[in-house]
Amino acid sequence: MSTEPRINDRIRVPEVRLVGPSGEQVGIVPLAKALELAQEYDLDLVEVAATARPPVCKLMDYGKFKYESAMKAREARKNQAHTVIKEMKLRPKIDPHDYDTKKGHVVRFLKQGDKVKITIMFRGREQSRPELGFRLLQRLANDVQDLGFVESSAKQDGRNMIMVLGPHKKKTEAMAEARAAQDARKAERQGRVAGSTDTAADDAALEAENAALEAEADAADDDADDADDVAADEATQDQAEAGDTAAEADKPAEVAQDA
Repeated sequence: MSTEPRINDRIRVPEVRLVGPSGEQVGIVPLAKALELAQEYDLDLVEVAATARPPVCKLMDYGKFKYESAMKAREARKNQAHTVIKEMKLRPKIDPHDYDTKKGHVVRFLKQGDKVKITIMFRGREQSRPELGFRLLQRLANDVQDLGFVESSAKQDGRNMIMVLGPHKKKTEAMAEARAAQDARKAERQGRVAGSTDTAADDAALEAENAALEAEADAADDDADDADDVAADEATQDQAEAGDTAAEADKPAEVAQDA
């Protein structure tokens, strides 16, 4: 069912309570009279309160009204702040370089005002050493304490250990700062190009700025790459564990054959 209000000839009532173009109350008038006034003002007759008795109609430019409503809704969505929980997975014996990379992602998430769920994955014999994961989580929390705090302390969940970090900065503040920085970079780029007389310098400046923007876009794809790396590590570890299990199962048979 359409949610659009009825306008002009689509209104099917004998009389309406009419509101003028400036919001003045005209009163209850026949529908034909209301349509006649709409033609005189070169406006539309729009039903704004269909459930009233009689329905309330207003003289307005319906196209302009729809455009302004769409702009207001867009601005409202732009200012909305949705709480997002990002996730980062680590292994207890993570390589220092990989740790720095994943810590960089956590820092970026916290700067954006998002929460981060840190998961330490234990596999095989690592499950007997939960203190390794606990120390790793503590280390990460200390490294990012300027940007976030421990919202949920480390706890064991099956073969995983989980901790949640919350940002010091609210999402709305992070969004406002990001927009301000983007506007500042845009103004600086436009001013630099407008004030320069060297075409080669202009091209170099534009290329550098485009490269920076592409780098920001590529950073958003790093999470997907990390997820793929984790999945590959899990598959490799599971295959290794399956091989160890099969080898242990074959040992009794070999001992019996030697005897």
